[in-house]
Amino acid sequence: QVQLVESGGGLVQAGGSLRLSCQASTRTFNSYAMAWFRRAPGKEREFVSAINWSGGNRYYADSVKGRFTISRDRAKSTMSLQMNSLKPEDTAVYYCAARARGDYALGKYEQDYWGQGTQVTVSS
Repeated sequence: QVQLVESGGGLVQAGGSLRLSCQASTRTFNSYAMAWFRRAPGKEREFVSAINWSGGNRYYADSVKGRFTISRDRAKSTMSLQMNSLKPEDTAVYYCAARARGDYALGKYEQDYWGQGTQVTVSS
């Protein structure tokens, strides 16, 4: 059973940066594709970014492309999301997800494991 724990959320001013991390409980994670989703108040959970098992393929939602960078460290069984040029509309709970396959998927129903979420608040 893979357990995921997010960290790094917080309050930041518009234009600032935050780095989110997701720690997996087992090295089994290293063969899984990973993703970040977010849920803003009153909205559905939406896709943010994904990375395949090796880290060689990455994908971003148009709304964060050029501002966010996803990465993973297989030696540490961690995944990160570097968020730059943050906007108030990035305010949401951010969730780490894992898919028990090497290739990533963009749908929330295609993920197999979820973290508990970490709050990101961007003030204007």
